[in-house]
Amino acid sequence: QVQSVESGGGLVQPGGSLSLSCTASSGFFRFSIMGWYRQAPGKQRELVASISAGGETRNYLESVKGRFTISRDNVKNTVYLQMNSLKPEDTAVYYCNGDLHSNKIVSGTPGLAAWGQGTQVIVSS
Repeated sequence: QVQSVESGGGLVQPGGSLSLSCTASSGFFRFSIMGWYRQAPGKQRELVASISAGGETRNYLESVKGRFTISRDNVKNTVYLQMNSLKPEDTAVYYCNGDLHSNKIVSGTPGLAAWGQGTQVIVSS
């Protein structure tokens, strides 16, 4: 089964930046809406950002608007998340996944790939 592979996390001070990457070796990648999710300790996984198959439409969690930017490269089967002005509340494990249908992205049940291990982001001074 195809699995998403996330990378780029780390420890950063408040106000800092990180750039996350995620690949999913599925032939359906270029047709899929892709989403970045995060899960903080003791909390449910939440959708942070999504991007349409062609990259024209991007949606963001209200709390990250203006700070995070999602993008994709359909040739490389890769989706990116540029995170600027990071805050301690952004601390979480970040995951990516996708689906052909937007309702699956929003509901947190995307089926493009098996969930990967995620990449840990820690924002702390």
